[in-house]
Amino acid sequence: MSSVPVPVSAAGLPGFRNPTLALRERVDDLLRQLTLDERLAMLHQYAPAVPRLGVAPFRTGSEGLHGVSWLGVATVFPQAVGLGASWDEELVRRVAEAVSTELRAFHHHRPPAVGSPERGANSLQAWAPVLNLLRDPRWGRNEEGYSEDPVHTARVGEAFCRGLAGDHPTYLRSAPVLKHFLAYNNEDDRCVTSSGLRPRVLQEYDLAAFRPVVASGAATGAMAAYNLVNGRPCHVSPLIGTELRRWAEPTGHELFVVSDAEAPSNLVDPEHYFDDHAESHAAALKAGIDSFTDHNEDSETPVGRLREALERGLIDEADVDRAVRRQLELRFRLGEFDPDLDPWSGTGPEVIDCPEHRALARHAAVESTVLLKNDGLLPLDPARTPRIAVIGPLADTLFEDWYSGTMPYRVGLATGLAAALAPHGGEIVRVEGCDRIALRSRTTGELLGKTSFDVTDWGGGASTLRAADTGRYLTLQDDEGLAAEQDVIKAWFVKETFRFEPAGEDTVLLRNVFTGRYAAVDPTDGRVTVTAETPDAAERWQRELLRDGCAEAREAAATADAAVVALGNHPMINGRETEDRADIRLPEGQEALLRAVAEARPQTALVLMSSYPYALDWAAEHLPAVVWTSHGGQETGHALAAVLLGGAEPAGRLPQTWYRGDDPLPAPLDYDIIKAGWTYQYHRTTPLYAFGHGLSYTDFTYRDLLLSQPSVDPYGAVDVTVTVANGGPRPGTEVVQVYVRALDARYEAPRLRLADFRKVRLEPGESRELAFRLPAEQLAHWDVATGAFTVDPGRYEVIVARSADHPVLTAPLTVPGAAAAPRAGTGRRIRAVDFDDYEDAAIVDATRTDGDAVTPTDPARPATLLFREVDLSGASAIEVETAREDVRAAGGRLEVRAGGRVLAEIEVPVTGDRYAWTSTTAELAAPLHGVHDLSLTLHGDFRLSAFRFGATD
Repeated sequence: MSSVPVPVSAAGLPGFRNPTLALRERVDDLLRQLTLDERLAMLHQYAPAVPRLGVAPFRTGSEGLHGVSWLGVATVFPQAVGLGASWDEELVRRVAEAVSTELRAFHHHRPPAVGSPERGANSLQAWAPVLNLLRDPRWGRNEEGYSEDPVHTARVGEAFCRGLAGDHPTYLRSAPVLKHFLAYNNEDDRCVTSSGLRPRVLQEYDLAAFRPVVASGAATGAMAAYNLVNGRPCHVSPLIGTELRRWAEPTGHELFVVSDAEAPSNLVDPEHYFDDHAESHAAALKAGIDSFTDHNEDSETPVGRLREALERGLIDEADVDRAVRRQLELRFRLGEFDPDLDPWSGTGPEVIDCPEHRALARHAAVESTVLLKNDGLLPLDPARTPRIAVIGPLADTLFEDWYSGTMPYRVGLATGLAAALAPHGGEIVRVEGCDRIALRSRTTGELLGKTSFDVTDWGGGASTLRAADTGRYLTLQDDEGLAAEQDVIKAWFVKETFRFEPAGEDTVLLRNVFTGRYAAVDPTDGRVTVTAETPDAAERWQRELLRDGCAEAREAAATADAAVVALGNHPMINGRETEDRADIRLPEGQEALLRAVAEARPQTALVLMSSYPYALDWAAEHLPAVVWTSHGGQETGHALAAVLLGGAEPAGRLPQTWYRGDDPLPAPLDYDIIKAGWTYQYHRTTPLYAFGHGLSYTDFTYRDLLLSQPSVDPYGAVDVTVTVANGGPRPGTEVVQVYVRALDARYEAPRLRLADFRKVRLEPGESRELAFRLPAEQLAHWDVATGAFTVDPGRYEVIVARSADHPVLTAPLTVPGAAAAPRAGTGRRIRAVDFDDYEDAAIVDATRTDGDAVTPTDPARPATLLFREVDLSGASAIEVETAREDVRAAGGRLEVRAGGRVLAEIEVPVTGDRYAWTSTTAELAAPLHGVHDLSLTLHGDFRLSAFRFGATD
């Protein structure tokens, strides 16, 4: 390729250096000049420099989810779930703008914190936002998503992308990358679990969060997810091409798709999807992975695998060029080759944690605070409650999560309240409410660590122990010893959590959660190590209670005019990347502390600072006030103080459903939100707090819901207007939510579905008419019979609500037309996954590259697929496409029924491989006429990809 003549501009510059040329020409020119080895090398995360062309090294990916992270001190904004709770697109755009501005400063002025400077400056490619939907509140990475709803997530995600990218017509401030494609909502065994997505869930839910953001042109790339979807790893998913890239085509720019860390290697081990790495890397490249984040700075290993794939004919140069072209386009758009024209090249280091960003961080924390319950306790009046007890493990503590930046300072709740109360002569009493204990060895009589410890219960039996004299956490050291030396818990491997296991009166065993081993004492030298594999080999520790945390909290509450109990999670413990929560219960110790304080001081408000929802059943019933915030960053204390004392409105609304403690949640790996009953759309029992819920300090009323027309055709739109008024005594913020609902649907329709929303601030007595444009496509569902979105004729409702469970006004809307025709069943191939309902079936991959099939979840139990209202007129035979791997397994049999009548029973032949397919034809017991409900029952261990009814020869 380097032998092709190189265009040169009139100024003597190579074509790729000429900013007057079209972007495509510049990219093609540079690509032509690169050798094959240089192009292959660019497929790794660390693309090396090409000195002969003056091309600098390039690295992919800086983390910027709610602030620049891992690179040093930077402004830390509320977690993504908190930004989602703001329901404020303009605010989210401004936050992202601040993040990308600071990222520019790190790029230009700070050495890389990860990897050597020779591997490139800090990347301007921002690996954010996360568009994975918060289907299951137990997900360990719940804090990283915006919402359980695809419309809400897409709107907030697009705003974040626009803030990152900037508004220049040519150059990007930073390059947003959407994470993680696709259906990634569990951590436990995430690299080998498969998210089963029936077509309706795929199209209406998971893809719906990504589709609008990509189509808008706001995103520049995407990251594939660790998990599998329908049995196929996301890194070789055909959806990268058929969906992601197709959506981007009208924007004029291609998406630059990156792998997640080490995921390309995972394709061989632990997933065992391919036999060797050359084959797996080739498949990933062909599927659309443009950059391999693998083996850290060791480029040679992944590049060597790709070179081997090329030599074996598994890929060709066109595959390589396609990926490199996408990378080069992005680098041109980031201004790398036009530093004099790049509008952000002069960004200075002073923007990092600047006063404007501090103020924005405080504002964002206020806007994301949600008032869940208030019986009149809030806002607190400093004149009536001059002495406030602030109690709990998060009373004055702020935590960083894995994707947080390093906070430049920390204003905790007690500190913020003290500062706000000071002008009023108020007083704060701070009490953590944790037990202080000493652990004395029964063998030596020595105190563990020669100090006492403050113990905090984080749930699931996991506790942290902080040395009373230094405040540092007890941690497991590399030599298996124990020392209280950790200031902050923030590492990939958390070694600072322990379990106390009873071993007699006032005696416990100390077990490290990370290793599962117990603390033991060497009787010869007294050294404590975490080496005991069994309780019998573990040291017995006398647990001495030096301070009763609940008693101390009760005393503080009893002497105060009001109490604020600050509970929640530590973002690195019991729910984090690689670890899901087992349940949604509040930690037992924290629940006990809350009840003790409320008993002593009924005027108690719970402030929950958490990355995810909790079941707060007792608090919701017994406390006068409950407030939730995510981990809100460096300004959390100032923001919460403003809300609690009435200086600011609690402007947030819940971005996900908060379920009751006695409401059994579906299995974590049940991704079928329709059948399982996930989210406000399909959950069948009343939640504790609904999606969109949030109270105000003022009173809003709604009136005059009007539609511009009573009916709309399937390709039209209707204008919706509603008037909102603030009838209360103070300014307030309301989130007006517009939902739609299908009545008398022929499919299992959502209870209701968010169509639009608007956040408005109104002065006392002010009213405002809001207008919404409702396209008919908002009423569409994925029709499995036609394989397309369809707006069915029939009756619908447009609902204006304050939350998913608090409708205010409803208006009818009709889509005219004839009822949908039955599914055509004769002479047409019907995919097995296009069922209407099912029992005990799993969706799996038909081949390694494309297609879905269905198999029994457990071969010992039959799986049934239901296809409703199928026109089988003229059918006298059925042809089925099956694969059956093992002749040693129990026989495979497919039973076909219509209206309860057996039409055919087919013995499924062995094909020898799960991807080896064969067709089998059987005559029906009698020819069919008319429309029938059809069921296919799979007995045994085989796969069904499709079937077809026809006439016999």
